[in-house]
Amino acid sequence: MNIVITGASGFVGKNLSTYLQKENYKVEGLDLRNKDWKNNVSKSSDVMIHLAGKAHDTKNVSVPEDYFKINRDLTIELYNEFLASEMKYFFYFSSVKAVADAVEGILTESSVSNPQTPYGKSKKAAEKYIMENLPEDKQVFIIRPCMIHGPGNKGNLNLLYQIVEKGIPWPLAAFHNQRSFLGIDNLNYLIHQMLLKKDLESGIYNFADDDALSTNDLISTVNLALDKKAKLWNVSKSFIQRSASIGDRLKLPLNSERLQKLTESYVVCNQKIKSPLGIEKLPYSAREGLIKTIKSFKKRKIVS
Repeated sequence: MNIVITGASGFVGKNLSTYLQKENYKVEGLDLRNKDWKNNVSKSSDVMIHLAGKAHDTKNVSVPEDYFKINRDLTIELYNEFLASEMKYFFYFSSVKAVADAVEGILTESSVSNPQTPYGKSKKAAEKYIMENLPEDKQVFIIRPCMIHGPGNKGNLNLLYQIVEKGIPWPLAAFHNQRSFLGIDNLNYLIHQMLLKKDLESGIYNFADDDALSTNDLISTVNLALDKKAKLWNVSKSFIQRSASIGDRLKLPLNSERLQKLTESYVVCNQKIKSPLGIEKLPYSAREGLIKTIKSFKKRKIVS
């Protein structure tokens, strides 16, 4: 198969491109920032994987409409090009945040969607258009990944790594939660298996590792990868919550919003995609994938 990937220069795009090339697929990138991108779509391509988009801005400085221009409008434009082409497969990378910013219980593909942020709403709007325009002679997949990580990732895990490396104790051990992660190796594996499955039903599929971890487990895993002893402090919840309230007023690093993000649960079910593919267990557990990611941070520091 010949595969076109938008966002090929990003973290997921680079890893997925390399993986698919090793599996003997022909892969080329498509830069949607080029105003002439429609003329650059290969006529011989079989698959379109749409990764490009505007990521969630944790600092909340982005204009809401920018999310819709990129995540909704550009996706619709690209999807219409796919529908008019000879390509047979379309993968749209959405997000679990198109469903909910917080989860009670376990998130499945049938969970009621109620995104609260411009990021989540724009992703959901693109999903809606795609699902309302599913072709009968093509296969279309909407992928909802949870938090993706892997070697080379520079997101929140890198920040957590720096905290642990400096020997700073984790003061939120009194809070207990469960969170799903998605290692890049499991993501690549699932996409490859979907390409091999010729009769996979079009629709929405969650991507997540098989097991969820608590933040305390995550801190312990980071320490394990660094050969350190975990420093977990069970500071009173009420004291932490009061401190976060003070942080709201004084604009300190620890505020109520950040405390919620650090301690809330977000568990994602991946059974819908595993069942038709005949997958009992993904190649890497959540802990194995995280250790691989954290060790890559350590290697980069040694090299630099």
